[in-house]
Amino acid sequence: MNKVLRNPWAYALFVIPALIMYIAIYILPLLSSLQHSFTSWNGINEARFNGLDNFKKAFTDEKFWIALKNNIIFVLFSAFVQVPIIIFISMVISGVKKNLNFYKTTVFLPSILSTAVVGVLWQFIYHPDVGLINQLLRAFGLERWTHAWLGEESTAFLSILITNSWQWFGFYIVLLLAAIFSVPKELLEAAEMDGAVGFKRSWFITIPIIRPVILVIMLLAITGAMNSLDIVLIMTYGEPFGSSEVMGTYLYKQAYKFNDFGYASAISIIIFAFTVLVTVIFQWIAKRTEEVEH
Repeated sequence: MNKVLRNPWAYALFVIPALIMYIAIYILPLLSSLQHSFTSWNGINEARFNGLDNFKKAFTDEKFWIALKNNIIFVLFSAFVQVPIIIFISMVISGVKKNLNFYKTTVFLPSILSTAVVGVLWQFIYHPDVGLINQLLRAFGLERWTHAWLGEESTAFLSILITNSWQWFGFYIVLLLAAIFSVPKELLEAAEMDGAVGFKRSWFITIPIIRPVILVIMLLAITGAMNSLDIVLIMTYGEPFGSSEVMGTYLYKQAYKFNDFGYASAISIIIFAFTVLVTVIFQWIAKRTEEVEH
């Protein structure tokens, strides 16, 4: 066994298949998109090199800027609205003494549903005539607050943000609960003896200890916001009037609706660069915050 472990080929035997898969599924498509982003190509005829025209078109395309703005809103909503609510709910559930598994299972259920199911379910909830939300508003005499939630520019994108958060709340809460329950009981008991109970204990003891997990959840939520294609396509298809468009759906339409694969490839490269930039900025802020705290 020791001879096997000292043999570099033994490690290569396990690494090479995964590396081949990574190159085939990720690196090659990325390079292919980069190549076609400098071309005019309809997906059938031979691609024709056009330099930076696709990128110039993107940065002068009003609809693309709307999609980019919506992606930024998606990221900010995920990081500064969704994650704090997740932390609060996790803290509440962690204090439950009875039926803890029931609450964990209940909040996790939406995460195991496919996005198609979630999208169709919430389409019914948002329905202007028979939807649950408008029915409740009418029942309480608040009919002036009713909306065609997915059919109005002012509410369509917010409705998608809420639906996406609902779907993934459970997954992040379960991760956070695992971190909370790993906090040493001795430390919590010592904090209680010093008078840190309830909110004080959570704020000054629990949250600082589970901070690395919170940062991972924030990063997952941010990258998930950048990949928000399916939920938008199912619920609104980027409508009304492009108000709920995100970069992923705009890319999809350029490729498969207008057959402009060169422009779609350029948008995919912009999405990749923007995601990397947001991730790097987030990690830099997290690192600087940690250095200040220490």
